[in-house]
Amino acid sequence: MDKYTQYFTKDYLMGPNSFLLLDELLRRSPSDVCYDRTLDLGCGMALTSVFLANETPAKSVYAFDLWVDAADNLKRIRSLDLEDKIIPIHGDALDMPFARGYFDAVVSVDSYHYFGCKEGIFADKILPFVRPGGTVMIAVPGLSEEPCGDLRTLFETWAEGDDSLCFKTVDWWKALLEKECGNRCDIEVKEAECYDRAWEDWFNSGHEFGIRDREFLSKGLYQVLNFVLMYIHRKQ
Repeated sequence: MDKYTQYFTKDYLMGPNSFLLLDELLRRSPSDVCYDRTLDLGCGMALTSVFLANETPAKSVYAFDLWVDAADNLKRIRSLDLEDKIIPIHGDALDMPFARGYFDAVVSVDSYHYFGCKEGIFADKILPFVRPGGTVMIAVPGLSEEPCGDLRTLFETWAEGDDSLCFKTVDWWKALLEKECGNRCDIEVKEAECYDRAWEDWFNSGHEFGIRDREFLSKGLYQVLNFVLMYIHRKQ
């Protein structure tokens, strides 16, 4: 992790430390995950793609994002001499241009909750692109418990209205994925352990939103939030 600390700043972090989340997501994954052809879904500035290219045996990593221009990501990728392993693509997660069953692994860090909370999204828009025997691994911010009363009001103010609907518990995500996948997948959902450090790195980044988040979380939100790790293995 030390070789990535240069990115733990307001110029690169877009929220709680995505490197820590991805590192834990990979460390706690099933031992038989194949990374040969990996999709980094919602890659942002492609730094998670860089991590995947360096820290897994992936032969190719597709850095896919809607909000960050692929040309900008290509500049970063070239500067790190990873153009032969990382392919930057601009696109919408709900309308991906890939062949069915194309990926061995799909990885998504701190983005899936923005579009994946509705029933049918995973089964119709994500799973078809994973080969039989492939794995989807997702890390998102979530809730350890539902906030109530004044804390609920504070939570909705912090999350700016509708975004508060994107935060779900471990049990909620597990139930949704089991309903969507039926007997086609093995599913494991658990709470991440890097919660404190991931937030602290964000608070200390100097980003104005990190400063704002520290203020809100100090009022009680820190106790009801968490990070959720999801592992979905598509059966053969």
